[in-house]
Amino acid sequence: MHVNRTEPLVLGIETSCDETGIGIVRGRTLLSNTIASSMDEHARYGGVVPEVAARAHLEALAPSIDAALAEAGVTLQDLDAVAVTSGPGLAGALMVGIGAAKALAVSLGTPLYAVNHLVGHIAADILDADAEPLEYPTVALLVSGGHTSLLLVRDLTSDVELLGETVDDAAGEAFDKVARLLGLPYPGGPEIDRAAATGDPKAIPFPRGLSRASDMAKHRYDFSFSGLKTAVARWTEQREAAGEEVPIADVAASFREAVVDVLVTKALAACADHGVPRLLLGGGVIANRRLRDVAAARAAAAGVALRIPPLSLCTDNGAMIAALAAELIMAGREPSHLAFGADSTLPVTEILVGRA
Repeated sequence: MHVNRTEPLVLGIETSCDETGIGIVRGRTLLSNTIASSMDEHARYGGVVPEVAARAHLEALAPSIDAALAEAGVTLQDLDAVAVTSGPGLAGALMVGIGAAKALAVSLGTPLYAVNHLVGHIAADILDADAEPLEYPTVALLVSGGHTSLLLVRDLTSDVELLGETVDDAAGEAFDKVARLLGLPYPGGPEIDRAAATGDPKAIPFPRGLSRASDMAKHRYDFSFSGLKTAVARWTEQREAAGEEVPIADVAASFREAVVDVLVTKALAACADHGVPRLLLGGGVIANRRLRDVAAARAAAAGVALRIPPLSLCTDNGAMIAALAAELIMAGREPSHLAFGADSTLPVTEILVGRA
């Protein structure tokens, strides 16, 4: 089959966690971005349940594909390629998307590109019609529910280096756990944000994980939020034990400030150390306004150009997966073979999966 390598029409499938994302792009132009979330089904459990997520993907896939095609004004037969997230993510959830993508590709006779979820978050930036083209190298900070990663991107399709990542809880997980400590609903990110709006971010000096001089030699670009979560728990327990009211707004604001401080400090350190005056933010936690505001102010002060994709493309979505595959096609990369599977711990250096 002849594939359009100048402006390929690609359908992307993303099922790594609790959002069924179907996106369609033509080259670097976004045609549709359909997301079906199973968040409400997980809320009663206080976190994502893999089996529930996989079943929700199974139910949402076909209607989501139909909706995306209708929005884009194209048919399955028009597609130049199908793309899918191979990892990282929840194995069972990934399998649902991979099975659907393989079935589509085989039935249509189209090439299939199995790609890396985290690199997809960087590719989301390409779909911002109002932004200048992405320059290389760039440092990328990806902050989502399950991942916090700091990357050096020399080329989106061939050269992504992992500088550091979370050694325990990701930032999103820390938000969920602290929200639960404070009696706030799941998901924690938006709830902490709301509670913090009237709080004092300097009220409580919570620890900045892996930021001491003794940590920096080995963990300069790594993140740890487990100690911070424990510090919040201890602080609130001591107040309750003393019969005092817990100032939820101040706790939320001080916790959020500690997370944001560490994220931005380490990201800008990576920019300085590698001589890269560009920082890209990606992932669902980027919806946090305080993180965006602090990153913007401190990046400007450091002379670093900050890029943030449209918020609709920061959460997990199929459009970013389609965009990454389109870049790979335009770069002349060959598609995946059908023997690849779900890889829940896929390293970020593996951008395209399933190549011989």
